[in-house]
Amino acid sequence: MTKATGMAAACTTGSGGELQLTDGMRLLLQEEKIYAYVYEGRRHDTGDKLGFLKATVEYALKREDLGGPFREYLKDLKF
Repeated sequence: MTKATGMAAACTTGSGGELQLTDGMRLLLQEEKIYAYVYEGRRHDTGDKLGFLKATVEYALKREDLGGPFREYLKDLKF
């Protein structure tokens, strides 16, 4: 467990009744410096059901061992 997740566990629940990592980071910032890294790329909200599904599909399609078969599975779906 990171210090931030430990701090988040000490917080009251936030949005949607969930523990928020950002609340833990805010508490941690009161005790020590924290650093961030700005990156270019996609962000996935895996705390959201649809975001989790999108991330899972995207990563599966990028995998060398799963991408082809999974892509064919998706093409064959009937809905």
